[in-house]
Amino acid sequence: MQPDLNSLRIDKSLKNTPSGSGISRWAKWWIIGGVLLFAALGAARFISSKVNAPLEVEVARATKTTNNAASAGSVVLSATGYIVAHHKIQVASKVVGKVAWIGVEKGDRVTQGQTIARLEDDEYRAQLQQAAGRLTTLEARLLELQNGSRPEEIDFARANVDRERADLANAKVSLDRIERLLKAQDIAQQEYDNAKARYDAQAARVASMEKMFQLAKLGPRQEQIAQARGEIEQAKGAVALAETQLNNTIIRAPIRGTILERIVERGEFVTTGFVGDRGAKGYVVSMADLNDLQVELDINQNDFAKLAQRQRGTIRTDAYRDRSYEGFIEEIAPEANRQKATVQVKVKVTNPDGDLRPDMNASVDFLADAPVTKSEPAKPAVYVPAAAVRDGAVFIYLNGQAVRRAIKTGATNAQGVRVEEGLIGGEEVIINPPAELKDGGKVKIK
Repeated sequence: MQPDLNSLRIDKSLKNTPSGSGISRWAKWWIIGGVLLFAALGAARFISSKVNAPLEVEVARATKTTNNAASAGSVVLSATGYIVAHHKIQVASKVVGKVAWIGVEKGDRVTQGQTIARLEDDEYRAQLQQAAGRLTTLEARLLELQNGSRPEEIDFARANVDRERADLANAKVSLDRIERLLKAQDIAQQEYDNAKARYDAQAARVASMEKMFQLAKLGPRQEQIAQARGEIEQAKGAVALAETQLNNTIIRAPIRGTILERIVERGEFVTTGFVGDRGAKGYVVSMADLNDLQVELDINQNDFAKLAQRQRGTIRTDAYRDRSYEGFIEEIAPEANRQKATVQVKVKVTNPDGDLRPDMNASVDFLADAPVTKSEPAKPAVYVPAAAVRDGAVFIYLNGQAVRRAIKTGATNAQGVRVEEGLIGGEEVIINPPAELKDGGKVKIK
């Protein structure tokens, strides 16, 4: 075994020989060249695979349908808008006060006349009591004037006249006596003047009492009675106003409908005028009759000539794509919108259900006035998703390739974009085609 191991040792004498050095250098260059060539071939193959790799795409089938509305009339225009309540009401208070009770929540359905809220009414009850008391006083005064003087009052006036007449007779006797004494120069002139003044004053009192006696027998004047009646009418008006204000502290639903928004809480102050977001509230709730709905649309002026008052249409919503509703144009704005170049149109929903809500998205397919006849059957409609249309064309997936097909589009509705020319239905169209996708390019479905 030892001789064999020695024969396997490297002869160090050959390390620095010229022939050994040449073999090592050429081997290195061959190895480096091979590695570089292999890397270049791999990179070329990688780039080629990336360049020629098919693009991953999503496809959808072009649908071919017979428009249900075509049996009654062809679609002349499609538009999108929002569902709105025909009459939205902000229920306000007619009087100022603090909310004592509120009995509805958002979404509650109420009947006409149902109590929604109550305000504190102590002040209004006091005003009504005060007005009613004044009315009672004036009515009693009128009754007194109409009945005239009582017999006892007439007798009292007569007794006053008799007393004053007796005093006048006594004053006359005293005056005559003083006058005789004055002639006899037994008294001074001043005493006579005093007696004469007392007599004249008593005579005036007698005349006054006699007139009061006559008035007592005649009773009040008609003008006084008319004035009293006028004051009573005024008092009745004050009572009616106080009663109305008291009744207005109870806020009732003006129509049958649904509560859309609740504004106030118990203890908050309600006023009768417009206010801001803070402080007193200008109204209590907002409500609407959800059986009286419209679709509000902005129609481009270029398409406006296709529509007319009470034109029929089919309504669909994004929320319920499987349902359709009937409608007709109920309102056309008398003015156009200059900035948007549109005319506002409102379509009444003739068969609403409990699922429709204000502010929902909705689309309307307006129908031609004249129905399609049997001799002119409705043309099948082909629809593709709006995301498949690019620059007036679509890309069709065909055996791993994208084939560009120019199309003529029509109206857009909930089913997609209507294709008037270029497709027959059933084709697989590419959705959201990539910008680098070309006609004939390789594609594969995700």
